[in-house]
Amino acid sequence: MSTAPLARAALADSPVVVTVAPNGAYKQAADHPAVPLTAAALAREARACLDAGAAMMHMHVRKPDGSHLLDAQAYRDALAAVRGAVGDELLVQVTSEAAGVYRAAEQIALVRELRPEAVSIGLREIAVPDIPEAELAAFLAWLAERRIMTQIILYDEGDVRRWQALRQRGLVPPGAWSVLFVLGRYSAGQTSSAYDLLPFLAAYDHSLPWAVCAFGPEENACVATAAAFGGHMRVGFENNLKLRDGSLAPGNAALVRQAAQGAQALGRPLATAADARQIYGAIG
Repeated sequence: MSTAPLARAALADSPVVVTVAPNGAYKQAADHPAVPLTAAALAREARACLDAGAAMMHMHVRKPDGSHLLDAQAYRDALAAVRGAVGDELLVQVTSEAAGVYRAAEQIALVRELRPEAVSIGLREIAVPDIPEAELAAFLAWLAERRIMTQIILYDEGDVRRWQALRQRGLVPPGAWSVLFVLGRYSAGQTSSAYDLLPFLAAYDHSLPWAVCAFGPEENACVATAAAFGGHMRVGFENNLKLRDGSLAPGNAALVRQAAQGAQALGRPLATAADARQIYGAIG
């Protein structure tokens, strides 16, 4: 396994992947009437966000009452609806998030049953005492062998170092890996800052593609800063409902559009889904 830093291409030669996270595990219609909670609503949002500049969707599915769900058939239904709306023009990444509902074994079982094209996995949620290290290593090897585009979610520089240590110890075989730096937390009044990115960048070895998501109305500034450093962008109602001027966004597409504009202002071209598959599907 190579952990050599990625070549730092000129920004103009480095397409930026704009990912939309349209709903998350917690947002409800009471938070914003445009939060998509059904497969049909996700399909409509996929079309709007693709047109606004997104190359990728980070997908959550919900129970009929709107609560968080990890279920292979619900994902298959939602994936089929999105595919009907946009074909393969969006790379769809499903989440394995626990959201305080599921345990690590259930999360792993869901991913194994679904075998998605792309998935996000919180390091803190699967690298836990409930899962023996050998079982964790077997799951990571399974993901790598099947070339599932797996984004590891990291919440602070300690998580960054822990992930890198697993790779250095050989517990993470070469595969289609990337990481997501989460700036901030799910908490009332949380506002992330672009400064929050700096500890991640200081700890990271830059051996894999990376992206950023952030909470609150400074989301756009945070992801634009990531784009300036060669990273990728994730925006959407999962983490933030407001535009950069502080007004309520009418929908996820508006958040995607302003992120895309920020990337283009830096001279970075917008990635297509094909670009995203190449970037996130590369062996690392």
